[in-house]
Amino acid sequence: MGFILTVAILHIGNNVKIPVSLFGMKSYTFVSGVQSAMLQWWYGHNAVGFFLTAGFLGIMYYFVPKRAERPVYSYRLSIVHFWTLIFLYIWAGPHHLHYTSLPDWAQTLGMTFSVMLWMPSWGGMINGIMTLSGAWDKLRTDPVLRFLVTSVAFYGMSTFEGPLMSVKPVNALSHYTDWTVGHVHSGALGWVAFISFGAIYYLVPVLWKRSQLYSLRLVSYHFWTATIGIVLYITAMWVSGIMQGLMWRAYDNLGFLQYSFVETVAAMHPFYVIRAMGGVLFVTGALIMVYNLWRTAKGDVRIEKPYVTTPHKATVGAA
Repeated sequence: MGFILTVAILHIGNNVKIPVSLFGMKSYTFVSGVQSAMLQWWYGHNAVGFFLTAGFLGIMYYFVPKRAERPVYSYRLSIVHFWTLIFLYIWAGPHHLHYTSLPDWAQTLGMTFSVMLWMPSWGGMINGIMTLSGAWDKLRTDPVLRFLVTSVAFYGMSTFEGPLMSVKPVNALSHYTDWTVGHVHSGALGWVAFISFGAIYYLVPVLWKRSQLYSLRLVSYHFWTATIGIVLYITAMWVSGIMQGLMWRAYDNLGFLQYSFVETVAAMHPFYVIRAMGGVLFVTGALIMVYNLWRTAKGDVRIEKPYVTTPHKATVGAA
């Protein structure tokens, strides 16, 4: 309820306009210039913090223990995690405005709070991962739990990368490049989508009163297809983004820019092909899920051999 209310307030505040006339179509923003930019990113970053983090952490804290059949590792850590995130996230927006006309103290404030976000974010990641204590063997046989746990790992990775990219010297290289695109999609696809997939796979048999999913093997196919797709996508964007940033800041011996913008775009072409391949794999996995859930809702059950085999026992020879 808190995150829904916060996002609504941020959205309204971000879009307040002053009409020119009662029935006219023209209007002006409530603030302009650097104040408008600050307000935009106060909204922009907290839409990430309250919508794509707080809401989906709620999904994690419910479905990971349910699927693993284990209690949450630490309820105290979950409370500290939540309130620290809520307090710190609200100040992190200025890190999107480094090296702009925003006052330097505001940029530094945003960077400082972003780095501080490392601690509660990783506290939540550790809490989710450690919930599997005593149940790690379930990952071999339950691809739904694999989705949930992998999403927590992606959450830890992207919440490490975000504060790193907020540090000014790193941001000077990464900002406006494909590195940012890779970072956003590691969070959006790896964290948000994977935790959602796991929750949906858990919920559909419950809602339709089915004893099980149509096919666990198809869940496994979806998991590996989507994971390979994400890895291709974000690694291509990391390499492309760092190359892009280095090309933009390269100077020749006369002090002129060494590369034109068009040359940087041409150099990124192979990475965009890899990115497209990753996206196609991710969408293919989602289509596999849709088919699996449709058959589950119909009440079909696929007869299949276990797709995870137990380790072979050592053959004991004659003495």
